[in-house]
Amino acid sequence: MLPASLKSKIEQDLAKARGQDVRISTFSHVGGGCINQAHRIELTTGERYFVKWSNNAPSDIFEKEAYGLRVLKNATSLRVPEPIVFSPPDERGPGFLILEDLLDRDSLRKFVNKEKDFHTILGHGLAELHRSRGPAFGFDHDNYIGSTLQPNSWSQSWVEFFRVHRLEHIIKLLSRTRKLAREHLPQINRFLCRLDVYLGDSQIVPSLVHGDLWGGNVMGDSNGMPALIDPAVYYGHREVDIAMTTLFGGFTKRFYEAYNEVFPLSNEFETRKEIYNLYHVLNHALLFGGGYLTQALTTIKRFA
Repeated sequence: MLPASLKSKIEQDLAKARGQDVRISTFSHVGGGCINQAHRIELTTGERYFVKWSNNAPSDIFEKEAYGLRVLKNATSLRVPEPIVFSPPDERGPGFLILEDLLDRDSLRKFVNKEKDFHTILGHGLAELHRSRGPAFGFDHDNYIGSTLQPNSWSQSWVEFFRVHRLEHIIKLLSRTRKLAREHLPQINRFLCRLDVYLGDSQIVPSLVHGDLWGGNVMGDSNGMPALIDPAVYYGHREVDIAMTTLFGGFTKRFYEAYNEVFPLSNEFETRKEIYNLYHVLNHALLFGGGYLTQALTTIKRFA
């Protein structure tokens, strides 16, 4: 159910963005993740939009997501939903983000291409994204990975960036919540000191990455074309995206073949992917608990 206060707030803010009166005629719940609720809305004009909203997410999370989507959209030919308007939580109701509805068939006719394979297009498109270069490793502002703050201060050193702003950051958060016992810290510190051995490759350059590329953040539009959603963008080593595709599965052999046709991976990827995925496993331990911490500690022990 879309709360009445939220419905009114969406109509107000969408009307302001469009410069004309807006009324929602119908809405349907389409699930959501662990952080947000999601609805598909239809206006009295027949236009459809996708709405994400939350009572509990950080106040600027939708602003950061909208910015990240626009950055992605400008860097790849893959479908990326256009952000329409976002609003932080206020006295009128929860925060929300209104997006182009990728399942609105009327807006997708120009993307019909039944000659190409979904996974080939996805692999080629991701390689295209990774060709976008940044001035250094990081981003022009901090953003979020799930609901966890993701610091992105610029660094000329990839290994230093990944050590400080990815692994050490999450480890500190786990320690503060007492999910990580002090007895594990010596081994973790040994591992962090050895990162140069694995990530010190001078050939690593800052590429624009999606940042949270698991199977749930890739969808097909109404014409079966691949689309990227829910980014946590920054400029980093492109292998972080490919590594995450292996963490929970869902990506085909053809996807990896297509990516390598355009932008071949190095032989060191198979080793580095375990370290890159450690960031996401630690974040899952922070957010969800369960066996993720044990999984992370096993990886740390192997590389320490």
